[in-house]
Amino acid sequence: MATGCDNIAELAKEYSDLRPVVDQITIYNSIVSDLSETELMLNDPDIVELAQEELKRLRSELPEVEVALQLALLPKDIADVRPAVLEIRPGTGGDEAALFAGDLLRMYNRYAEAQGWKVDIVEEHSTELGGIKEVVAHVKGENVFARLKYESGVHRVQRVPTTESGGRIHTSAATVAVLPEAEAVDIEINVSDIRIDTMRASGAGGQHVNTTDSAVRITHIPTGITVTSAEKSQHRNREIAMQVLRARLYDRERTRVDNERSADRALQVGTGDRSERIRTYNFPQGRMTDHRINLTLYKLDQIMQGELNEVIDALTVDAQAKQLAEMGV
Repeated sequence: MATGCDNIAELAKEYSDLRPVVDQITIYNSIVSDLSETELMLNDPDIVELAQEELKRLRSELPEVEVALQLALLPKDIADVRPAVLEIRPGTGGDEAALFAGDLLRMYNRYAEAQGWKVDIVEEHSTELGGIKEVVAHVKGENVFARLKYESGVHRVQRVPTTESGGRIHTSAATVAVLPEAEAVDIEINVSDIRIDTMRASGAGGQHVNTTDSAVRITHIPTGITVTSAEKSQHRNREIAMQVLRARLYDRERTRVDNERSADRALQVGTGDRSERIRTYNFPQGRMTDHRINLTLYKLDQIMQGELNEVIDALTVDAQAKQLAEMGV
């Protein structure tokens, strides 16, 4: 049963969600009202010139206000405000792919730092050359999933690997998955559906090495999804692993619902399929290309330093435009 505090919190959140819509409606109504009043002023010879100038200004502002109102009325993804689970794994390309996966992790870490977010590494397996075999991170902050959700997919890199003595450009790839954090009320996990194993933590170069059986691996038997956490506290590891498991199951359910709702997923940027190549990072040319929106930027150094806002903003605007088109606006 919801308590008084719960009701207040829910009402406060609902008010916060509706406030931008109300503000845009107020601005729109004000412009429309001013237009009507100004048109009446055209009948007064003494102020007709002033009225004409005011009408010109109001009519130029109206389309922008209308678009802002339409965007405010778009259906919201309830997961946008949530933290996210970020998963990065090397794809084709061997050691170079693993090194690139490490570069992507640093890029997202720097972006998160600039946004004031906190990144906690849940699981990380490194290669001898300093690359990444797999990393799972929990990213917490304001509107994390809204900003990172379009990063899911295959990221391709074209560059001369440090291991290449002949100076030849290689192509390799890494996959990124961004999952919204799920709450216990979103996904109910039956105790009988999971198997929990404890083990001794280990890692390359002594990383996360432990002399006690504190690492935890949770297997969700119906789906075969496995999550491992290797912090020092076994209790904390269980909590982290369950958190990641809920996120993966929640993402699985969201994908199923999306596919049922729209076979071609017209409201998504790309298909959302993590096997889809979404972006190319060409180091010799200093170029980044996002293939979903045909965006090319010759500022690869800045992007790899975490300056992603220009890319993410363009993807968000494109997604909103597709939503408006789908609604026939």
